[in-house]
Amino acid sequence: MAIGSEKQTRRKKSRKDSQLILRVNGEERDAFITLCEELDTSAAREVRRFMRDFIIRHSPAQESE
Repeated sequence: MAIGSEKQTRRKKSRKDSQLILRVNGEERDAFITLCEELDTSAAREVRRFMRDFIIRHSPAQESE
């Protein structure tokens, strides 16, 4: 497999294909967005990171330990 096509394959596997819509307090949202910008990250990236960590922490394999 060529390097270029390997990169495309990885990109396709990690493509985001769903949305999560939620309601939050406007002041909290604004504070979160501002803090993310100050930390040179995005709100979406941080929410995805939270979700991955949450899934790992609360997966059945972790609960049995």
